[in-house]
Amino acid sequence: MKKGFYPKLAFEGIKKNRQMYLPYILTGSCMVMMYYILVFLYTSETVDKIAGSAALKDILELGGWVIAIFAVIFLFYTNSFLMKRRKKEFGLYNILGMGKRNIAVILFWESLITAAVSFAAGIVSGIVFSKLAELILIHIQNAEADYQFSVSLPAVGMTAAVFGVIFVLILLNSIRMIRFSSAIALLRSENTGEKPPKANWLIGILGIVVLVVAYYIAVTINNPVKAMTVFFIAVVMVIAATYMIMISGSVMFCRLLQKNKRYYYQSNHFVSVSSMVYRMKRNGAGLASICVLATMVLVMISTTVSLYFGGEDSVNNLYPRQIDMTFNIQEKERLSDEYVGTVRSDLTAFLKKYDVDPSNVIDYRRACSFGTMKDGRVELQPEIVLDDLSDEYYFYFVPINDYNRMTGADEILEKDEAVIYMADHEYDRDTISFDGGKDFKVKNPENSYEMISNDDSNIIPAVMVFVNDLEDVVSDMKELSCYWEYDFNTDLDSNAQTELAAKIRSEFCAESADKNDTHCVVDSKENARVEFFSIYGGMLFIGIMLSIVFIFAAVLIIYYKQISEGYEDQARFAIMQKVGMTKREIRRSINSQLLTVFFMPLIMAGTHLVFAFPMIKKMLLVFNMNNAALFAAVTGICFLAFALLYVLVYRITSNAYYQIVSGSKADS
Repeated sequence: MKKGFYPKLAFEGIKKNRQMYLPYILTGSCMVMMYYILVFLYTSETVDKIAGSAALKDILELGGWVIAIFAVIFLFYTNSFLMKRRKKEFGLYNILGMGKRNIAVILFWESLITAAVSFAAGIVSGIVFSKLAELILIHIQNAEADYQFSVSLPAVGMTAAVFGVIFVLILLNSIRMIRFSSAIALLRSENTGEKPPKANWLIGILGIVVLVVAYYIAVTINNPVKAMTVFFIAVVMVIAATYMIMISGSVMFCRLLQKNKRYYYQSNHFVSVSSMVYRMKRNGAGLASICVLATMVLVMISTTVSLYFGGEDSVNNLYPRQIDMTFNIQEKERLSDEYVGTVRSDLTAFLKKYDVDPSNVIDYRRACSFGTMKDGRVELQPEIVLDDLSDEYYFYFVPINDYNRMTGADEILEKDEAVIYMADHEYDRDTISFDGGKDFKVKNPENSYEMISNDDSNIIPAVMVFVNDLEDVVSDMKELSCYWEYDFNTDLDSNAQTELAAKIRSEFCAESADKNDTHCVVDSKENARVEFFSIYGGMLFIGIMLSIVFIFAAVLIIYYKQISEGYEDQARFAIMQKVGMTKREIRRSINSQLLTVFFMPLIMAGTHLVFAFPMIKKMLLVFNMNNAALFAAVTGICFLAFALLYVLVYRITSNAYYQIVSGSKADS
């Protein structure tokens, strides 16, 4: 056989089917580029210099794995469209005497060409855009940029290894499909339609039930920690329900349209509905895939954008002062004014040595415990249970004298009296009783007793219990942890604040531990800000990258769906043109078909997003993000932007479909 015969045959096959192969190669190139960029950033020395780089690189590594796994799934999916289109050609080769081995050689060369082009284009694009991606990441992290261009050979090698394996697996799968198909089956593969599907009411109803249960879980769950775990269960339920409803529901929908004679027997509806009903099982699966990808994009981008732009609020909520000091007091007796006063004096002297004058000080002792409260009775527990947040609280016992000292107030409490402060609502009972502890008469507060501490969790509400004698109160209570909180502001800049926190940690805390047997934890708002934006910035960057990949995937699914259905419908529309159907009527029929089903994924994705909103809002509390208005605004903007993109894709793909079925270019 003539040298170069198989490579030439493979190249001609790709060239003749470029309408199908170009998007496939573009998909592979995009996946290679994205994967290279993430591995490049993971191995970048510039990223190593960013504060909080360890957490950031963990996020980048996770993002790389997600893209690699998604590339396997999606490249196999897009390759299935190619094989369906090429089977007739391979069947013809087989009839003309070419064996399955020879066809496998052609497939090898086609796979080699597409893989080489995809990898080369992806690597070149990745190298070109890797520096831009690095600068964007550095900008998000508010770090110092390095404008030196570089190529990461380890990233190139890792990308080549991962995608080499993927393309080999795709080749083996293609050979398997040809190997186990007869020549006649290959010839008829493109013309083999689906049998008229039956409307499976059971699957449709089951899908609706599963979806309603998932929505109910999302709307009713109140526990942010449980929301994190239940979320993945709900996601699986929603995905399964989406496929069941789209596949069976779309069939039922088309059947209902057929029964509506006034709608069905119109030139622009008759052909479109009759065509859809014969392939609605596959069509429904494609629509469900688009819906799932759209939902993933909307959830991912809205949450990561909200976390990033709400990061400053999260930092301020957790760290209301620049320097945060918490002293862990092991023995309850050391909650006394004398002992804490000694540590306070030592700290004041230490700060004075560095010319630091604390301002806006939070200075109070507290005994903390977790417990459940029902009907004014509190049961303290040794550990957090997180069963029902409506009954679970953190309880902070604070001496009224500390409150008076900070605020200049002159509140007086009797020994058996307490003031109860709850941020979200008023305590409406006259007494409060603690199991194994004290009973108190509740005195109505005349002032706001809000005391901000970095132990105030957004996940579990806090109850401030102001008492006359803290030492006496905690003496009979077992499940308590005792602390002295000292937070303050300074007139130092951000770098000096970080340095001061480090000095307090290394010098004063070590000295206090030896002298007073007191363990202290020191943090600064600036340190927290760096860590927060390192994590949230990394999540935003990965969210953007994965959203681009998923949007690209959704667009490709829509494109291949339209192209493959266009070739299937080409013969039908050709017959209709011969019996008098005009190109204008073809256009109207196409619009009718597309509008009937095309926007179903977008509408359903928007519905998923609405019902997922309460659960995601609860989950964001775990990340100390409680700005619901920001999250709602970002979600709405993301949906509108995605909807505009979806309409644009609709216009492009409808024109491609029209060109195929009409045999001419789209009308302007």
